[in-house]
Amino acid sequence: MQVKAEDLSNHLSSHLSSQRGGSIKPVYLVSGDETLLVEEACDQIIQAARAAGFSERSVHYVEAGFHWHDLYHDAASLSLFAQRKVLDVRVPVKKFDRQASEALREWMTNVESNVESNQSDDPILLLRTTRLEPRQRSSAWFKALDKVGVITLIWPMSVKQLPNWISARLRSAGLDVEKPAISYLCDRVEGNLLAAAQEVEKLALLQLSQPISIEAMAQALEDTSRFNSFDLLDAMMAGDGARSSRILNSLKDEGVALFAIMGALTSQLRRMGNSRGLPPARQRVMEQFARRIKDVVPVLSECAIIDQQGKGQRYGDAWISLENLLLRLAGQRSLPLPSEDMKLLS
Repeated sequence: MQVKAEDLSNHLSSHLSSQRGGSIKPVYLVSGDETLLVEEACDQIIQAARAAGFSERSVHYVEAGFHWHDLYHDAASLSLFAQRKVLDVRVPVKKFDRQASEALREWMTNVESNVESNQSDDPILLLRTTRLEPRQRSSAWFKALDKVGVITLIWPMSVKQLPNWISARLRSAGLDVEKPAISYLCDRVEGNLLAAAQEVEKLALLQLSQPISIEAMAQALEDTSRFNSFDLLDAMMAGDGARSSRILNSLKDEGVALFAIMGALTSQLRRMGNSRGLPPARQRVMEQFARRIKDVVPVLSECAIIDQQGKGQRYGDAWISLENLLLRLAGQRSLPLPSEDMKLLS
């Protein structure tokens, strides 16, 4: 069964309604390139599962060393206090290979058999991935999942859809905003849904007089648009190069010291792999970043070069080197590293 992202909440609510005799589905797949929408859809599923008694959740990353049949072992193991479990599996789209296909088809066959025999002890399998290719959406495993579970495909949001999405977001936050102000907000976020969500949260906290005019919104957002080094690092770890560059230049213009930014960057790098105690959203970003760069030692070596440039001990513009490094860490592989520039200068 395929359910649109905007209909997912109602779908989950209806299946939890005892009056309708429904139950939560055993398998969910959420796919799309809009990270915020994918995460929010998965959060809705996890919340509904928790309400249905699935009080434990385990997270699996399909990467080197992962074996699909390990999910069976995890499904069979429960903590002392949990009744049922959600298996939250994050799958890179390229990892839906032959091994994945065989394992998923076997899983769907077991699920279908258990449904027919009224066995309800199975865990919920939640698969999340980026946008699937057409051939993957016509594959045997996809059709098998479509038969027993729920598939939510999230497509890129067009420029025409963005105002309606932001309007709905504003209404959910209890904000009444004039149309010109909504257009201003659309222009400001430049299609970045995460940035849009953050701006809506800011507006909700400010408790402005409503309806909010374009003048009031512009003034409010300008007054709260001051960035800090951790905003910069969040954008870099999330892979948002354009936002990283914009924040870095804003910090430079505000007179923030290069070494303050470098201190925050190196401190964050040294704590990679230790995200305990952080909010869940920030943990996810740090974990994704850690998997992307794999080894922090070479990155710290590049930071040492920038530090020396900033102190005048090496040739080169430390700010340009820092921007290039941040963009490289955000995923823009074509830009030179500081060490590569040093080789050209020597």
